[in-house]
Amino acid sequence: MDALHGTVSGTTTRKLCERAFNGYEDVRFERLPGISNAHLYNLRPHKTYQSKRGSFDPTRPTKVTIGERRKPAPDGCPGYLRVDSVHQGDLDGIKGVYLINAVDEVTQFQAVFAVERISEAYLLPVLEAMMDAFPFVIRSFHSNNGSGYLNHKVGKLLEKLRIDQTQSRSRQTHNNALSESKNASTIRKYLGYSHIPQHFASQVNTFTVEVLSPYLNFHRPCHFPTEYTDKKGKIRKHYRSKHDDIL
Repeated sequence: MDALHGTVSGTTTRKLCERAFNGYEDVRFERLPGISNAHLYNLRPHKTYQSKRGSFDPTRPTKVTIGERRKPAPDGCPGYLRVDSVHQGDLDGIKGVYLINAVDEVTQFQAVFAVERISEAYLLPVLEAMMDAFPFVIRSFHSNNGSGYLNHKVGKLLEKLRIDQTQSRSRQTHNNALSESKNASTIRKYLGYSHIPQHFASQVNTFTVEVLSPYLNFHRPCHFPTEYTDKKGKIRKHYRSKHDDIL
């Protein structure tokens, strides 16, 4: 059973044995439906089992040392980037442009770039330009677990610039929520969801670098809430202009 199904989990193996006996009335599996997972795992490394099963090489997991799985802690200091990618869809088998969205966690300063593909050859020049696009020193680079960001060349570049590299943690969907929210509120808003062929990547990058990014950072009206306590002692938020008086 293990040989046929590639040594699946104990629970799955028990279910297969139960189906073989109850569903197909195979008497060879009469005692196996009630076997415990622990006993099954004890049998697999046994010499008798190994001789019947034959030789096989178990999967040897390799630890990826590029990027630590943790949430960045800027402590109010700028220079902690959240980076994500946006794909402009496929059409008739043709890939679309990839947009690289980088947002500073504290100041919300944003830089957008366009590349043909998510690979080392296309990302490295963008990452170098990204370091010059922000008006402060970059201290941290946080991205998802994609191979485009987690590779030795990107890691070497960030290490050379003394930038801490972190990656999103598993089962923590909010780890990169800042850049993902900016994907919807800025990139999708101004570039839409329509397919943009890859050969337009250079033109799109010119627009995002020279027009979109300066607009987002210097010309787009933004409001930040000010908290105050009303007469009843309730904390309220007020979006006011710079010269407005607190209510």
